[in-house]
Amino acid sequence: MRHGSRHIRSLTCLAAAAALTGAAPPAAPDPGTTDVTVTISNLRNVKGVIRACMTQNKKRFPKCRGDASAYAAVVPAKANAVLTFKNVKPGTYAIALLHDENDNGKADRALSMIPKEGFGFSRDAKVVMSPPKFSSAAFTVAEAPITQAIRMRYMF
Repeated sequence: MRHGSRHIRSLTCLAAAAALTGAAPPAAPDPGTTDVTVTISNLRNVKGVIRACMTQNKKRFPKCRGDASAYAAVVPAKANAVLTFKNVKPGTYAIALLHDENDNGKADRALSMIPKEGFGFSRDAKVVMSPPKFSSAAFTVAEAPITQAIRMRYMF
């Protein structure tokens, strides 16, 4: 019994430490999933954060709003930024990035249409008068880890 209570006490201390630091214990990888790592280049400054979403839903790309199965990540803006989507299930996905320079959680626009902040898409899909179609940014995830290189773009 004594060994069991020590184990419970250790788990309680671990949970308390995680709660204080705001960190969760590392999750074990789900079988049949992999990681998708995104390297981000061409940031014009290191203000704010980079917001990313990855979806399989063609109708929800590039915003991912309302897609419960979309993956999301936020990292501080910095030179040569990297983010990773963990435990990604196999399928066809597209990624959209936003350099949210003022960290207000939205894409700021000029003249209600032109993005004032940076953006980028998987497969470095080009933007011509509107965001790229899902098919232009789509890539396949299987069992091996994947890396996508995305260059941020700015309209002005």
